Amino acid sequence: MAAPAHPLTRRIVIAMLAGMVLGVSLNLVGVADRVQTMLVDGLLKVAGTLFVSALKMMVVPLVFVSLVAGVTALSDVRALGRIGAKALALYLLTTALAVSIALGLAVNVGPGQNFDAGDSPARFSGKDAPAFSQVLIDLVPTNPVAAMAEGNMLQIIVFALLFGVAVTMSGKRGQHVLNLFGDLNTVIMHMVEWIMRLAPYGVFALIARTFASQGLDLLLPLAAYFLTLTAALAIQALVTYPFLLKSLAGLNPATFLKKMRDPAAFAFSTASSGATIPVTLHTLEKKLGVHNSVASFSVPLGATINMDGTAMMQGVATVFIANVYGVDLSLTDYLLVVLTATLASVGTAAIPAVGLVTLTMVLSQVGLPVEGIALIIGVDRLLDMMRTTVNVTGDAAVSCIIAKSERALDQATFDDPHAGLSDGSPKPAPAASTPA
Repeated sequence: MAAPAHPLTRRIVIAMLAGMVLGVSLNLVGVADRVQTMLVDGLLKVAGTLFVSALKMMVVPLVFVSLVAGVTALSDVRALGRIGAKALALYLLTTALAVSIALGLAVNVGPGQNFDAGDSPARFSGKDAPAFSQVLIDLVPTNPVAAMAEGNMLQIIVFALLFGVAVTMSGKRGQHVLNLFGDLNTVIMHMVEWIMRLAPYGVFALIARTFASQGLDLLLPLAAYFLTLTAALAIQALVTYPFLLKSLAGLNPATFLKKMRDPAAFAFSTASSGATIPVTLHTLEKKLGVHNSVASFSVPLGATINMDGTAMMQGVATVFIANVYGVDLSLTDYLLVVLTATLASVGTAAIPAVGLVTLTMVLSQVGLPVEGIALIIGVDRLLDMMRTTVNVTGDAAVSCIIAKSERALDQATFDDPHAGLSDGSPKPAPAASTPA
């Protein structure tokens, strides 16, 4: 079967490059107020915002419907418990590896050693992180409809799991509900495909506006910090995840990375794991052969609690700020950073600007001035785009590993280079079964 002449990935990459060129050009030459108002804050802002809004519009119905359908497909509550335990363990493992890699690289490179912070850097004020006990209490929604309206992903997941289990245990009467959710899942996936066709235009607008506003000048004073974190993120995406895929699931890392290009491009342009959920689910099910019963649980959970990229930022930023202020960190301090960043990735999942908030927690744990966060805010937007790309790649890698262990991965679909393409006919993944 021949590949389509203009695949979506190629159009997205072209749109990203074109957006970068336009954005940097506008930033370098400067634009008149009228052009700024009409183009950057007008057309580009509207197009990019509409695209992200369309993606976010699909997140709650897709997660709820897909997760209910996935849970009922298991037909075994014990299998759900296994998948949940594996997902949590793997997400914690990848996060601990991520922050360890970031710390090791930062200690050797030493970003911030010759950085002049000035007399009084601006003060950063972030939201206080809730107690872990409150996070556990907030898992169960008092009003499921309100949780969906607010986009509280953890509460939606809990309600969908309970609802799906109830449908499974309701016998013949539950079958009618199961059929309804199966049909709804198909309809919603069609809507997702419509939105994906508009992706190149949305990506172009988002990237162009970001570079038009930020430019490249902000990267120069913080080049060592920026490049160190970029290298750490690359190691996590191109070495750690492929190693885990090969060693734990026996899957071809090159095939996985090649098929993850669409979710990676979406994640980079939107800087939102949540907004990328529809694309990630579509890729896992249609291109990588992961059964819905696994993907519908692990992806939303990962988008909520798995923040490897954020943990890496905390590791590099901690070393950078320590060097700026001339503070020597001990081995105990580094271990404390690893532990705090790993646990914080779960405990503060629902907080806006979670990366900066959890960084305040990490800095406080090792006695560094929180004001140092103001030094890195300038380049955080572009790095946030990269971190999100790593987070989404980690969600997909963990999903594939779990699916392989649960016999819920269609190897033929995974290996097929044309699976999931618009003119292709990907083979459906087999139903999950309990290992013998």
